Amino acid sequence: MKISIVEIKAVCHDPDRVRKILLDHNARFVGQDHQIDTYFVVETGRLKLREGDIENSLIYYNRPDDAGPKRSDVQLYKTQKESGLKDVLMSFLDEFVVVDKHREIYFIDNVKFHIDRVEGLGSFVEIEAIDNDGSIGEESLRRQCDHFLEMLAIPESDLLTDSYSDMLAVSAH
Repeated sequence: MKISIVEIKAVCHDPDRVRKILLDHNARFVGQDHQIDTYFVVETGRLKLREGDIENSLIYYNRPDDAGPKRSDVQLYKTQKESGLKDVLMSFLDEFVVVDKHREIYFIDNVKFHIDRVEGLGSFVEIEAIDNDGSIGEESLRRQCDHFLEMLAIPESDLLTDSYSDMLAVSAH
């Protein structure tokens, strides 16, 4: 499945405040997921295998490392937990880094929110405006991200450019 996403990632100083705002705006709580994302060394973009209690997917994406809303073109292949796919991938790809996180998942319409606690990094919030079929368009996705940035009162100084994998790789060296 190929989808377009405009997303932001930011430091989250007060997860309880973000949670309350989301619930006050009738966000649908999907659940809490313990996710292990294994990133692999690839020539371009990022390739990760997500193994969780709720979400399990092989995900390839390409996006700029910019602060604020940024577009990602994502290829998503849903898998099953403990499918053996990791063993196959490890047989021909090198592991880049493993991200271990606890994630709360919420939705408002097509916009997905994550409140993450990432081992070794801290707490974060993500906003992903998702276009599954090309019917929404990048400009509308960006407006949605801007709206929710304002709603959650996320200051520009808390916006991140790097993925969790990049932050962990830097802290490991």
